[in-house]
Amino acid sequence: MEVIKSIIANVLTALYQPFWYAVLSSILLGFIYLYAYNPVESGKGLKRAIKGWVEEFKTSIFFRKLFVLFFFSVMILFRTLINRNMWANPLSNVMGDWWIWREKNGEKQLTTECLENLILMLPFIFVLFWTFEEKLEKAKLKETVWRGLEISFVISFTIEMLQLFLRLGTWQLSDIFYNTIGGGIGGLLYYIFHKMKQDRGER
Repeated sequence: MEVIKSIIANVLTALYQPFWYAVLSSILLGFIYLYAYNPVESGKGLKRAIKGWVEEFKTSIFFRKLFVLFFFSVMILFRTLINRNMWANPLSNVMGDWWIWREKNGEKQLTTECLENLILMLPFIFVLFWTFEEKLEKAKLKETVWRGLEISFVISFTIEMLQLFLRLGTWQLSDIFYNTIGGGIGGLLYYIFHKMKQDRGER
């Protein structure tokens, strides 16, 4: 029971740390999106810009989806690149941690990195597919899950390479593996959600 409590506490802490940063960044990215694609209120002052943002959020389902997508994108960047210290040797632990226990100085220690990496891509892929659901309208289960695996692998591999070249954290195979699996699960959950929504619409 204590192990479960520790896991929940560690995972929630990892998610809470970048929360408000991600919210504020998503609001800013929303302004940039509106300025680029719907510049009706641009150049008319801050008050009009804020009013336009709020109105768009109230009336546009796509804009609300985009806001959530921005949120999870920033969460990923914060956890993997922005909030990282410089490492002298980014290749010091290439294999990484594959389970919740690891040995350090002869002692068994609890680590939730594998679970955090699994969770990292799961909501992002789900929201990505939900935001652009018309592109997956006729996709089968296998195709949806495969796309989730494929996209999360490419993103994770890119992040790991950036960590390597910028010396931000360590390059780890376990990170890529669990990120990819999390993306596949996100694709699976989206497919189930989409099918349930279709079934409700047909009744």
